[in-house]
Amino acid sequence: MHRIKKLYKENIYGIIGTLSFHILLLCAILLANVKIEGEIKEEQIIIDFSSLDVLPEEEATEEEKTDPENQSSDQEIQQNRTSRSNRAVNDAAAKDPFFDDNYQQEIADAQKLVADVNKQLSKEIPEMKQFEMPEQTTEGMDPDKISNTIYSGESNIHYNLEDRHHTRLPIPVYLAKGGGKITVDIWVATSGKVVKAAVRPNSGIGDPMLPEYALQAALRTVFNTKTDAPSPQKGTITYTFIAQ
Repeated sequence: MHRIKKLYKENIYGIIGTLSFHILLLCAILLANVKIEGEIKEEQIIIDFSSLDVLPEEEATEEEKTDPENQSSDQEIQQNRTSRSNRAVNDAAAKDPFFDDNYQQEIADAQKLVADVNKQLSKEIPEMKQFEMPEQTTEGMDPDKISNTIYSGESNIHYNLEDRHHTRLPIPVYLAKGGGKITVDIWVATSGKVVKAAVRPNSGIGDPMLPEYALQAALRTVFNTKTDAPSPQKGTITYTFIAQ
């Protein structure tokens, strides 16, 4: 269960981002197809019915143009053509296979998927339990005598942060049931506080809790204040766990 929560916590935003991208891509393709389909059908209707208007006018004689009865007939013919044109346009829109039930269902499914993604994003991801662990402090010690490698039986902790030493170092190795080496990237402020930490992936770890132990220990670590250090200063802490 802990491993599932960890995988969920690490990958939920990647899954959501992938789903959102594909949804937007699908909507863009569908909208583009609608626009192209509509333009093609409109051009076909104009070509078909404009040709009907041109042929009778070319064949009309001067006498037919001045004859009142012919003019009345021409008006009726024109009205019939307009009616046929309107009916054809309406029929084309009604029978267009692009707007059939399958298309409407795809739109409904896409909208539901977007709603589900938004619902997941709105959920607050619960924080992992805060584990208690012993700590080593260096208060009152000579900085030159403080080692960046700390041993705890067969386990050890080693950090790499240029020109800095720890003043508070949590030791999570007693919590582990399984063994393995976990490296955590850290970003440290000039005040010495770790402001960010990220566990490096390690597929060879059998105990899924080791990365969580290491991450919590790294975030609680405090280094000496150094006003001229980069802000933040990047380093690493490596925890070597021995199976208990």
